[in-house]
Amino acid sequence: MSRIAGLDRSRWRTLIAAIACVTVFDITLGLSFPLFSLILEDRGYSATMIGIQASFGPLGVLAAGPVIPHLTARFGSKRVAQACCVLVALVLMSFKLVESMWIWLPLRFVLGALACTLFAVSESWVVRTAEGPYRGRITAIYASILSGGFALGPAMLPFTGFRGWLPFLIGAGIMFLAIIPITFVEIDDQSDGTEKPASFFGFFARAPILLLAVGAFALLDAAVLALFPLYGLRHGLSVNLSTFALTVLIAGNLILQFPIGWIGDHLPKRKVMLACAFITALAALFLPKAMGTVLMWPLLVLIGACGFGIYTMAIAILGERYKGPELVAGAAAFASMWGLGGMVGPSLGGWSMELFGADGFPLAMSFVFFAFSGLIILRDRKR
Repeated sequence: MSRIAGLDRSRWRTLIAAIACVTVFDITLGLSFPLFSLILEDRGYSATMIGIQASFGPLGVLAAGPVIPHLTARFGSKRVAQACCVLVALVLMSFKLVESMWIWLPLRFVLGALACTLFAVSESWVVRTAEGPYRGRITAIYASILSGGFALGPAMLPFTGFRGWLPFLIGAGIMFLAIIPITFVEIDDQSDGTEKPASFFGFFARAPILLLAVGAFALLDAAVLALFPLYGLRHGLSVNLSTFALTVLIAGNLILQFPIGWIGDHLPKRKVMLACAFITALAALFLPKAMGTVLMWPLLVLIGACGFGIYTMAIAILGERYKGPELVAGAAAFASMWGLGGMVGPSLGGWSMELFGADGFPLAMSFVFFAFSGLIILRDRKR
């Protein structure tokens, strides 16, 4: 009995440490997306070019995915995560030292690859420890805290500004702090050489809807972080109000994510995922008419909560279906789909704004989520 209690204490220490690690990293990531976009906008670059710039981060994510299972098997996920924290801090400082947009492209690629690795290993810690009948609620708490970190990042910009060293110094300092909770993780997944890592590419054939769910969420997530401040500016909002609106959108997850997780523990998680996708599509469809009015705020909350709810259900289903090395491969595949969706999202959003005007951005997001909803329905009917 005491052994089981000890295992439970170990599991909760790992869960809390993993969530803490991801949270402090998210603050830096949430700060960097709008920070880079505002700097490039201030330098006179077009929305399309800003979108292409933002796409290089997810491209790095996509490239890192197949490598992650081998890195964790060789060195252990704990060492890999600690190394990523140090490297992210150094790369972030490099953006301020080098102002050339063309050098920023490989820097964003490297930052994306490091982010992918840190997310994949830390999220695998969360998923493997969030077991039992409360899985949906635990993953919802994780998603809420995750979103809170993203929300805090943009919320810092009105106080730090985007033209000086301060936001870069804060971001790098936070990454060094992320090393502290990693030391409390009690997972040893370094391979002894007899067990091969699970197939990264084989996972795509086993869970297509889960991976499409992550891709759709990532498309929205990256596009919103990169372009929503610009969308607000082109609707006549001030810089401060635009960044605050982005914060409200992300913070919508904090308000409604736990109820979504509770519903997922009592109803089929796949159906909950479908409902989240459909609500996100509707809210994005009505957003252009609501911009600048009081109706803008509840729509932003719905987009943030339900858009993120898709991801919450996806990682809950991942934890139900897969264990051990397959779970690491699944987390890496999730991270790569985030990279693919995140690479397409800013480019699609920027292109839509250039071609159809500012409102092309939310309308393109609405189309994506209506299409994803239709795919779930068609897939379920075939099954």
